[in-house]
Amino acid sequence: MTGLLAIRDGDITLEGVRLRTRHLGPDRPGPRLVFLHEGLGSIGQWKAFPQALCAATGLPGFLYERQGFGGSDPIVPGPRPLAYLDHEATRVLPAVLDRLGIDQPVLVGHSDGATLALLFAAAFPTRAKAVVSIAAHVFVEEITLAGIDAAVHAWTHGDLRDRLSRHHGANTEGAFRGWAETWRLPAFRDWSMTARLPAIRCPLLAIQGEDDSYGSPRQVATIVALAGGPATPLMLPGCGHMPHLQVPERTVEAAGRFIVESLEGATPDVI
Repeated sequence: MTGLLAIRDGDITLEGVRLRTRHLGPDRPGPRLVFLHEGLGSIGQWKAFPQALCAATGLPGFLYERQGFGGSDPIVPGPRPLAYLDHEATRVLPAVLDRLGIDQPVLVGHSDGATLALLFAAAFPTRAKAVVSIAAHVFVEEITLAGIDAAVHAWTHGDLRDRLSRHHGANTEGAFRGWAETWRLPAFRDWSMTARLPAIRCPLLAIQGEDDSYGSPRQVATIVALAGGPATPLMLPGCGHMPHLQVPERTVEAAGRFIVESLEGATPDVI
């Protein structure tokens, strides 16, 4: 079924910055799945998940690579501004959606991308149709920093650099340093978006693996407790930081049902 989806790759340019994009399915008005990749992610690293979710919901999809990732324009290696997530969620993402005429986004984000989805939904509560948050961070935990330290060790002493270079090419060092060095800044330890969660009004599904090495179940519990609209938690056993890749069928089934029921105006039930 997923093989029937038309796939169109291309680029857009915003304020002189070229971003790599991919469209899945027909170009038509109405709701569209918008996939927001993780802090070290790219279009290719989503693998088959976007096509599967588009097929499960009957909706077209859109993916793009943020500046400094994959085939998009590079950024200067090194720490990013502390407000980089806000900038991406409230400046860049709206501009991307406006450029492409996507006025009813259903946001599907993983890790940093899930945090961006939540920030967007809080900043534009009447614009987001629904959010599927996979392994989002809404505050910094010690387990998060330990996970990043482990990634730095794998970058320095293991094969992480080589594995990332397959997806990011010349952007590899900038992508990694921008992620790792920013999150390890002492000033970033106090970062939190919890005060903005009550502004989210759209239906929200918060997914996380029970064995996530970057965040505790407190992340999902906080999102669901503070969100201003209907919010559903889904903790997945035997799963780490990447439910969409580690348990793809369960993730597609839950997210697909949630999205369809949300757009139909029903109370989502993903258990």
